Amino acid sequence: MSSDFTSLSLSPSLLAVVGELGYETPTPIQAECIPLMLAGKDVIGQSKTGSGKTAAFALPILNALDLETRSLQALVVCPTRELCAQVAREIRTLGRKHAGLAVLTIAGGEPIRAQSSALERGVHIAVGTPGRLLDHLNRGTLEPSTVTTAVLDEADRMLDMGFQEDVERIIGALPRARQTVFFSATFPPTIQTMSRTHQRDAVNVTIDDPDEKTPEIRQLCLTIEREQRLHALYWVLNEYEHESALVFCNFKATVAELARTLASAGVSVDSLHGDLEQFHRDQVLARFRNQSVRVLIATDVAGRGIDVDHLDLVINYELSPQPEVYVHRIGRTGRAGRRGVAVALATPREKSRIEAIESLTGTRIVRLPSLPADAGDVATLSRAVAGPATMDTILISGGRKDKVRPGDILGALTGEAGGLKAADVGKIEIHPRLSYVAVSSSVSRRATKSLNGGRIKGKRFRATLVKRQR
Repeated sequence: MSSDFTSLSLSPSLLAVVGELGYETPTPIQAECIPLMLAGKDVIGQSKTGSGKTAAFALPILNALDLETRSLQALVVCPTRELCAQVAREIRTLGRKHAGLAVLTIAGGEPIRAQSSALERGVHIAVGTPGRLLDHLNRGTLEPSTVTTAVLDEADRMLDMGFQEDVERIIGALPRARQTVFFSATFPPTIQTMSRTHQRDAVNVTIDDPDEKTPEIRQLCLTIEREQRLHALYWVLNEYEHESALVFCNFKATVAELARTLASAGVSVDSLHGDLEQFHRDQVLARFRNQSVRVLIATDVAGRGIDVDHLDLVINYELSPQPEVYVHRIGRTGRAGRRGVAVALATPREKSRIEAIESLTGTRIVRLPSLPADAGDVATLSRAVAGPATMDTILISGGRKDKVRPGDILGALTGEAGGLKAADVGKIEIHPRLSYVAVSSSVSRRATKSLNGGRIKGKRFRATLVKRQR
């Protein structure tokens, strides 16, 4: 296993970027997979989220790119739009010294015509979801014949979500002489079968980190009658202290109705479902990540790929019939050894679903037999939960392609023109053409006015306060 990046035979420009990012030694998955991929081997990499797997495939892909040829050379398939955006962002960061590098995200929720135009102009790497990639293949707007490396990221989740047929068709359209890499947290029979069909002498790399901190998630099940569901949700939100809470429903209609109900009660809430355009999805997620929204209501498909620091509480407002879905839902809390609480609301008839989850995970879920007698009524509990978030989010009409960096935004807000204290500024996210910055609610209007009246890096950008979509 390589002890540092300099021993991995990467190009000087990639080693320079790695050094600038402060990466000294590769993670175990990187140390094992990078040399194999550089040697042209097919690989199955098994590792947990947060193990550095994106860099494990991105660095070899970038190392092998022919930048002079503006053709699609690498294809990365991800299960969700959010994960596509994360992967593409990391590839661009690692490839920032690759002059002319073109990385395209191909996912639903964004105009297909703009994606087709970008493909026609030529890109080096595409990161996409199965459905939208297949759409482009069927339209003839994505030319697969030049692809030399294909990566299936989070392959087990992709198959859990029912994408196996789409993935098979995408891989089948690629040249036979290619490198094929799977990354997966588990290795179910379906992936074994796909490996035998689509890979050549694949090397299986399994990383079992003995020092990995096990997620500390307190799992509870509150037994309720169907008509008590809203009452129980208010009680859970009031009973379990949280900065951020993620509430899962099975259907987008339930998500919309529940978000309206909580918002009308004065709760800091927003919603995420499959009908949202990507621009609005990004806004919702940015607000939730930077604590401008305390409660997010989501469906499973929309909620995939949500990665939020310090998520304290996950609530299964409705249980999914599939126990694997429960595991994915609660896995968003208790990360990196931090404590988290997961509460499932279940009717007596759903007892078998709880037992199926326990059988799958080997972990007992603590039963709360009913709402406490002194729980309080809905009106009382809703008032206790109500209240605005401490932060607001400002959308700025400039991003990475405009050479805007987090330090530039912080400087504009805290400098002489902005006049804010550093403590009033929270998380800053830089996207290709937009940026989001969290500021204290008490100064958000003044901060927005200051940004609109001033300049960032000598340029004027429009600043807008982002509010919940009605």
